[in-house]
Amino acid sequence: IPILLRTFGYASATTVVCLVFGFPVAYYLSFYAGRKRELLLTGLMIPFWTSCLVALYSWMIILGREGLLNSLLLRLGVIQAPLQLLNTPFSVLLGMVYFYIPFMILPLYGSLEKIPRQYLEASYDLGAGPARTFFKITLPLALPGVFAGCILTFIPCMGDFLTADFLGGPKTYLVGNLIQNQFLMAQDWPFGAALTALLLLTLVCGLWLYQRVETQP
Repeated sequence: IPILLRTFGYASATTVVCLVFGFPVAYYLSFYAGRKRELLLTGLMIPFWTSCLVALYSWMIILGREGLLNSLLLRLGVIQAPLQLLNTPFSVLLGMVYFYIPFMILPLYGSLEKIPRQYLEASYDLGAGPARTFFKITLPLALPGVFAGCILTFIPCMGDFLTADFLGGPKTYLVGNLIQNQFLMAQDWPFGAALTALLLLTLVCGLWLYQRVETQP
């Protein structure tokens, strides 16, 4: 139970962080990127072009006690001793956000792209400012993308085990690591299968909920 709750907490935190940072990126891509849109979208997809193991080892080099980030902070005089960044909840959350933020940005971008620009022009013509137009027009029309992005981010986070394995420690042991352990080390296949079925049930429930919200008038 503690491992399941911890996994749920990490998946929820990753989803929230991805939404907070992903929405402004998707908004910029949709409304302000212009000719740079294709180039920026290509850059967004770069994490999918590299092996996850290569990316994880890169983060280990960056976050290590003698890594790039600590060396830079020491050189700038920001810190007096190296920080323990690796094998912490922070490093696991950072790694998960890095891997899964495209799953948040792309649905948001697709949803924002579908908003008729005439609605926004009409809002401005009727006297609404940028903030009122955003909260009354843009955000409500983008809610399907928000929900889709949250589902597409939360579900894979629940089954992630490589990020916690490489960037975390004993306190960041997630249900994905537990499943891996049951199949490969403990050889307790029934328990591993039961945990896998639980994750599959979570996926099905999330997709069902998304379908219900999407089909509502």
